[in-house]
Amino acid sequence: MAFDEIIHPTNRLQICASLASVDALEFSVVRDTLGVSDSVLSKQVKVLQTAGYVAVKKAPLKSRTHTWLSLTPAGREALAGHLAELRRIADLAGGAAGAGL
Repeated sequence: MAFDEIIHPTNRLQICASLASVDALEFSVVRDTLGVSDSVLSKQVKVLQTAGYVAVKKAPLKSRTHTWLSLTPAGREALAGHLAELRRIADLAGGAAGAGL
């Protein structure tokens, strides 16, 4: 379990979470799911890609090139660790609420 500063920002966490249950998603699907612009998504994906958490694959389809995003094994491991740490932190808060704090 480890809190991951790379994954933690909201958009990056949502990107990783969106990719966790699939083999790959098209860039436009992730963009629309997050409700961000192409440039915002590109910037966040670049950070995740540099960390080795997200793979980017471009594939021609008809007259256009489509970009596909997927979590790497390292990305899946980092996300699982980050979520476990967030659960641990939330459990601490739950204990504080039960103690009347």
